[in-house]
Amino acid sequence: MSLTNRYDFVLLFDVKDGNPNGDPDAGNLPRMDAETGHGLVTDVSLKRKVRNYTQLAKGNVPGYDIFIKEKAVLNTLIDQAHEQPAVMAKEKGKKTDAARDYMCKRFFDVRTFGAVMSTGKNAGQVRGPVQLTFARSIDPIIAQEHTITRMAVTTEAEAEKQEGDNRTMGRKHTVPYGLYMAHGFVSSFLAKQTGFSEDDLELLWQALAQMFEHDRSAARGEMSTRGLYVFKHESELGNASAHALFKRIQVKRKEEVDVPRSFDDYDVIIQDVDLPAGVTLLNKSC
Repeated sequence: MSLTNRYDFVLLFDVKDGNPNGDPDAGNLPRMDAETGHGLVTDVSLKRKVRNYTQLAKGNVPGYDIFIKEKAVLNTLIDQAHEQPAVMAKEKGKKTDAARDYMCKRFFDVRTFGAVMSTGKNAGQVRGPVQLTFARSIDPIIAQEHTITRMAVTTEAEAEKQEGDNRTMGRKHTVPYGLYMAHGFVSSFLAKQTGFSEDDLELLWQALAQMFEHDRSAARGEMSTRGLYVFKHESELGNASAHALFKRIQVKRKEEVDVPRSFDDYDVIIQDVDLPAGVTLLNKSC
């Protein structure tokens, strides 16, 4: 069933003693706004977690494969689209559109986030109906650096050089605590172009609410979705501007807290009265 509504949403998540999104150009330090000190998490990082959750939740269910995944050779997947009988039967000028439609039907992330698929045999470009912003921390963060020791070496030569003192030093970067907010948008018009359905939308909400529960690692510490607030519009064009709706979800540090170290140190203020006509606020938090 195709979408007939526009959606705007607010995602809240936090991290404790972990690195939510390291910057490879800065020694894997947590990403940060250099002027304000607020932490950042890229949209690419959040989409990666949605993709990973979908792989776990859907497995080999047809139509829910993932295009951008670990060890995938993208041109091979694009070439496979052109090898489909329905695509091969098309006239020369229509093969790209047919391959594009096949990719949208096969891959959840293509019909959700879009993709550029002109790097091999041309399958065109898809503009996804779901878009996410960078997440930004509510308060400035502090990146801590920790020296760690591994009681082993990788080669015999290194062991001889250390004369039996087989230790390797390393570094780990963490954020003691950070609460982040991201904004997202769902376009029903683009959803019709890619085949993104109501079932896909429900899977998206489920993924955003639970994606950190299946992405545990020592490097990321404790990460959890703390809030998912969805503004549903009756109209496909929308019944209110997104920025005005986003202001209705406010996060403030409690007055008695100087240094936040948990989600309980914040108040989430939801202004759900007197919503614009045609707008419904849905709380999709777990």
